[in-house]
Amino acid sequence: MKNVAVILAGCGVYDGSEINEVILTLLHIAKNDATYQCFAPNIEQLHTINHLTGEVMPDKRNVLTEAARIARGDIKSLIELDVTQFDALIVPGGFGAAKNLCDFAIKGAQANINEGVLNACKAFAKANKPAGYMCIAPALIPFIYDNAVLTIGNDADTAQALNALGVKHINCAVNDIVIDEANKLVTTPAYMLAESILDADAGIAKLVSSVLSIH
Repeated sequence: MKNVAVILAGCGVYDGSEINEVILTLLHIAKNDATYQCFAPNIEQLHTINHLTGEVMPDKRNVLTEAARIARGDIKSLIELDVTQFDALIVPGGFGAAKNLCDFAIKGAQANINEGVLNACKAFAKANKPAGYMCIAPALIPFIYDNAVLTIGNDADTAQALNALGVKHINCAVNDIVIDEANKLVTTPAYMLAESILDADAGIAKLVSSVLSIH
């Protein structure tokens, strides 16, 4: 039975992990007879967004504490992630992936990645273990892999910024995936394109299945 590390970025599409993407990811891991453990960096998130109004709130929130809401408390600090205990890595999207795990949402092609996130993700790359990134989470990939091929869907400006960071972006439909065989890397647009949970599910199901089938 394969074991998958899942890195979260908070709780909520606008300032953390996209909740539907996380739940669909965990569901499909279980449906593929694999197990998972969620992790998140123990850091303050960039800001807190009122998901009803879209406005910034004065609250200061912690990424790990917020991510624990989705994981029903079954989550560990990212510094506890031991790559030797896992067969694969999956990183769901949501703006937190581009605000808390890195600052791509703020700086675009001049972005930097959180050191703890970089170390954890690079450990899987160095161990030649498969990984899946969805939605805007592929913004992390240029810092982790050399000459990677990926997708965030078909947004031209985002694709251009990612290409400037040294990757090759491939346009992709919401229900499909892009596989970088050399890097054992799978990406899918998810809610970068999805207009419903069914749209998101189609690509995420393929991503999870593909990640778990790569040897």
